[in-house]
Amino acid sequence: MKKNKKKETDKLTSSDLVKLGFPAGKPQGTALNVIHTYYTELGKRHQIELLQDVMAAPEQYQIHATLGPLAQVLLAQKAAESIALKPVKQKYAVYGEAGIEQGAIDQMETAMRLPVSRAGALMPDAHQGYGLPVGGVLATHNAVIPYGVGVDIGCRMSMSIYDIHARYLEKNREKLKKILTDNTRFGNASFKRPMDHEIMSRPEFSEIPVVRELKDRAFQQLGTSGGGNHFVEFGTVEIHDADNEFGLPAGKYLAVLSHSGSRRLGANIAGYYTKVAIDACPLPQEAKHLAWLDLNSEAGQEYWLAMNLAGDYASACHHQIHERLTAQLGEAPLAKIENHHNFAWKEKNASGKEVIVHRKGATPAGKGVIGIIPGTMATPGFIVRGKGEAAAINSASHGAGRVMSRTQAIKTFTQPQMRKYLQQAGVDVIGSGLDEAPMAYKDIHKVMDYQKDLVEVVGTFYPKIVRMNGDPKYIEVD
Repeated sequence: MKKNKKKETDKLTSSDLVKLGFPAGKPQGTALNVIHTYYTELGKRHQIELLQDVMAAPEQYQIHATLGPLAQVLLAQKAAESIALKPVKQKYAVYGEAGIEQGAIDQMETAMRLPVSRAGALMPDAHQGYGLPVGGVLATHNAVIPYGVGVDIGCRMSMSIYDIHARYLEKNREKLKKILTDNTRFGNASFKRPMDHEIMSRPEFSEIPVVRELKDRAFQQLGTSGGGNHFVEFGTVEIHDADNEFGLPAGKYLAVLSHSGSRRLGANIAGYYTKVAIDACPLPQEAKHLAWLDLNSEAGQEYWLAMNLAGDYASACHHQIHERLTAQLGEAPLAKIENHHNFAWKEKNASGKEVIVHRKGATPAGKGVIGIIPGTMATPGFIVRGKGEAAAINSASHGAGRVMSRTQAIKTFTQPQMRKYLQQAGVDVIGSGLDEAPMAYKDIHKVMDYQKDLVEVVGTFYPKIVRMNGDPKYIEVD
């Protein structure tokens, strides 16, 4: 009798499921049925672990032979409990729609059905991403969406213009290549002795737990650039109009242009708060990565502080990159230009109400605002002045935009093709790979034409010596 009683208590019951936090009703009944039908040979502890796995990620078990029915019940209940999207999307402006893939359009339309959405726009360089598409702009009411900001928080462009004639570059290519390789680091590489910066003394590094854990790595990566499409390059810039914000005569100058973001710091902040948002804001599966944080909540306020810290950190990295190169050139810059994307701003809409404007891969282009829109490593970039177009939510593209994925680019192009393309453009590249082949991007001139109502061109930058991640000779730490 005692033996039978012991066996009976070892059997999984609804009380055990309640302790697990398993949803009541049909999910519990289905769970017990599945366990008692297919998994009786497992011990109770293993049965519980199995159910915990399904409960944590039901989407991974939807087509499982025995656990599929349970996964489907869990997903159905989750959908029923989720925050409903608006039945009809709001209208939004699209620039260069003919060149934008359907996936990006679909993502933007989902974003426009969020209860917190107030306005949106899609830039001509747009392509599919996570949550909000890259090139997407979204204004919300009192809510910030971590994946509406993006993973590389505060990614930005920075340019220094020098009183050095453009001809200097052609006569000193080898010297400038060495300056780039000796004074820049990409990807996992870092400087043996990073330069200090006041950003590391910010109170957020001690007050926000997730940020505190990232401080040491952030210091090691100070003054460095990421992988992917991030770069530092020497080129020539042509100022078209003497009546410019920099007080520069029209003409050609030597310039440094850099593109990078907040490195591991921003990526970890994005990952952590996205999980927090998804837990706090259950949305239907197609909108899952658009989960938001209420700015009145503790998590929302904390993310806002962390996001701004990451943006300022990205700026500090650019400043150090330019400081190192300026020291080698021995010439102080005549002008500096900087703007960022992958960020959220508090702005006023046409009605004077405050909205949170997410620009995920979009350049701020308010009336009179100066920014930089790069092309590829072999095509021009542009210094622009915003026109303040309300339909675009005071925004413009952040680059040319991809026409194919990195994987597809590697499969499509060859090294000889890329070398020939670069040679014809008169560009030397240190590092990089086929994933960043210029041919994998949209025509920057078409992109600029699509947004002529959003920005006017003040100057044109022509890349000549480009440094990116991927050159094995210079990956080692110095």
